[in-house]
Amino acid sequence: MTVDAHHHVWDLSVRDQDWIDRGSPLRRDFTVEDLAPEARAAGVDRTVLVQTVTVPEETPEFLALAAGHDLIAGVVGWTDLTRPDVADELARLRELPGGRYLKGIRHQVQGEPDPEWLLRADVRRGLTAVAEAGLVYDLVVLPHQLPACAKAAAGLPQLTFVLDHLGKPPIASGALEPWESDVRSLAAAPNTVCKLSGMVTEAAPGSWTVDDLRPYADTVLDAFGPDRLMFGSDWPVCTTETTYGEVLDLARQLIGAQDHTQVFETTATRVYDL
Repeated sequence: MTVDAHHHVWDLSVRDQDWIDRGSPLRRDFTVEDLAPEARAAGVDRTVLVQTVTVPEETPEFLALAAGHDLIAGVVGWTDLTRPDVADELARLRELPGGRYLKGIRHQVQGEPDPEWLLRADVRRGLTAVAEAGLVYDLVVLPHQLPACAKAAAGLPQLTFVLDHLGKPPIASGALEPWESDVRSLAAAPNTVCKLSGMVTEAAPGSWTVDDLRPYADTVLDAFGPDRLMFGSDWPVCTTETTYGEVLDLARQLIGAQDHTQVFETTATRVYDL
């Protein structure tokens, strides 16, 4: 069994995805019906659908979608962590159609100008509510925000933090520092997990090779270990550089066969309670 722990869908007739550049090949609809044949052809049995925009309507839509499609085993949604009634809102989401598929919460921290946004008192209160709801928290951050991630994880040991896309390392430049030191500091907290995802879109467009990705994959495999590392396709974003099947094959090349079961199945199944 193979689990894809990170993909998206969107319908531009429902709402705009304002993060997609005009003229981008991503500026069209991508549905679970588009994904399913590609995923199953690649041997993927279950997926985790991850939020794309910070609007409250998206998460209920994703939960209903998961309830109606056997490929989606979990949803990482969005809610405003700073709202004073965040615990009630999480409980409300759990009661919606498909609410049992809610496994985690994510916010586009990468877009926050404050590099220590995660350490704000109102955000910490929201993160505590996420933990108390039995959910995990996905981190979509830029490398300079990793130190705050490490502090947040150390300060909230009861919450599992999942680092998306390796923390977006500078693969295109080939630089490892300070990203490597910072991601190792984050991994030192036992309540942290990393997704092997998003690498191809951080590499030099159109000219990268698997060897360009290897130092970054090796770093997170060593730092987190296979029991805290999980595969994510980042479909359809990955399609700007390669196909769904190829991004999965790349990940399998980067991870030794002895670790495949954990990275491609059991870590995601355990962390997201799929």
